[in-house]
Amino acid sequence: MKLKFSKMHGLGNDFVVIDGVRQKVGLTPEQVRFLADRHFGVGCDQLLLVEASEQPDVDFRYRIFNADGGEVEQCGNGARCFARFVHEVGLAYKREIRVATQKGIITPRLENDGQVTVDMGAPRFSPAEIPFVSDVEQITYPLEVADSSLEISVVSMGNPHAVQVVADVDAAPVAEQGPLIRAHPRFPERVNAGFMQVLDRGHIRLRVFERGAGETLACGTGACAAVVAGIRRGLLDSPVAVATRGGALTIAWDGAGHPVLMTGPAVTVFTGEIEL
Repeated sequence: MKLKFSKMHGLGNDFVVIDGVRQKVGLTPEQVRFLADRHFGVGCDQLLLVEASEQPDVDFRYRIFNADGGEVEQCGNGARCFARFVHEVGLAYKREIRVATQKGIITPRLENDGQVTVDMGAPRFSPAEIPFVSDVEQITYPLEVADSSLEISVVSMGNPHAVQVVADVDAAPVAEQGPLIRAHPRFPERVNAGFMQVLDRGHIRLRVFERGAGETLACGTGACAAVVAGIRRGLLDSPVAVATRGGALTIAWDGAGHPVLMTGPAVTVFTGEIEL
């Protein structure tokens, strides 16, 4: 099977993007892992698959596979690359499109300056919707990790996030705590672990250890979750500039019941064809 693809990135969070509308695509987890491999395949944090929508008021279906081969619900940096990809390959001509994900509809829009804004939908906080094991809904929760007791916020942006505030994101124990938080038994479907440093009420720095990819240079849903958590805790005011290791995002949220708006770049690195 030969597949045409584009290699793209959003702030260094990189993707193999495949048109599943004009070519037949059926990938096994092993094939996803091969494509994601940086030595033997193309190399990526996630693989994005564009499919035709089955809903009349929705333009496309958006599927996301982590580098470990598992399919996941949502990816914010990927959503921006998705929007740019469908325009670049001639699948869409509208500036704003509606895209179905496992967890609902998102609305990416190409801006005049080349950036992409994505309506990521409203965040969810109920432990059952994360999912997170807790009898009550709180703004923060204690979480026992190894010999440490952490204070975390849990947020679903269509995928689960645990966000903690740290004094210095560069010194944060991301490599040590990230895998332990990700696999913590209070998160039945695992979780993305965010480490947020608050610089002032409009700026944060962020690192994220993702469920199926480890630490990435940027995580769009992680940035959304961190800003939402910071606003709920009274630490931040919308909009917030989020500095990741791969670059900057702008996140806006007007509070409970409102959608989170994420704005940032999406870049095509190269296109190619690969034999599977």
